[in-house]
Amino acid sequence: MADLVYRKILADLKQRIQNDEFPTQKLPDERSLMVEYDVSRSTVKRALNIMANQGIIFKKRGSGTFINPLYQKNQTIFQYEGSNLGVTDSFKSDGKIPSIKLLEFRVIPANEELQTELFLNPGDFVYEIKRLRSFDDQPFMIELGYIPIKVAPGLSVETVEGSIFNFLEGSTGKTVTKSFMTIAAAPSTPEDQELLNLKPVEPVGIMEGIFFLDDGTPFEVSNMRLHYKYLNYNTFVNLDENG
Repeated sequence: MADLVYRKILADLKQRIQNDEFPTQKLPDERSLMVEYDVSRSTVKRALNIMANQGIIFKKRGSGTFINPLYQKNQTIFQYEGSNLGVTDSFKSDGKIPSIKLLEFRVIPANEELQTELFLNPGDFVYEIKRLRSFDDQPFMIELGYIPIKVAPGLSVETVEGSIFNFLEGSTGKTVTKSFMTIAAAPSTPEDQELLNLKPVEPVGIMEGIFFLDDGTPFEVSNMRLHYKYLNYNTFVNLDENG
């Protein structure tokens, strides 16, 4: 129930920002929001912290909480609706409808490389999940991920056809909050050309990374191959040394 409440506040504040209900660019203080939404201070703080982590708002010490002007200028790069770190949710959608097509879903033993990257033992198993992501039926990403079964037991075809990170948070309360990511470009392969509608002379963008839960546990190793037109990754970087 508490999760539903903070999500409703999060969604409502975003909608109010989009409706220009805060002409001074300043949000009400936490106490005012507590009264307005009839919730606890911790619930308000959770919603505001998520918005701050998404780069939608920022706090000025001694002055209050303000709306990030870049959010109002280009809201399509701030699409994510949760506390998990969803990389593909950071790509520009320009109002297009995202979709996922499941290409492969199987359980395999973790090889030595996966054992090292995901801190697994010999004999541990992982889910191998291959998906094709699209905007308005236009493919833009081939995503290949490996998730330890012991970290996320119970994944199903239905689950991996949607947001795995949201399923994790809803079923276990755990969130994916950190990642180590590398970004590069490479010649496209025949599979890239077929799935992403690329010409043989066109390149792909490659994003490889490891995602971590909020307690530091490695959650997923992922390889994402993008249509080069979508290699425009937007992120919010917190340089606060205490963050």
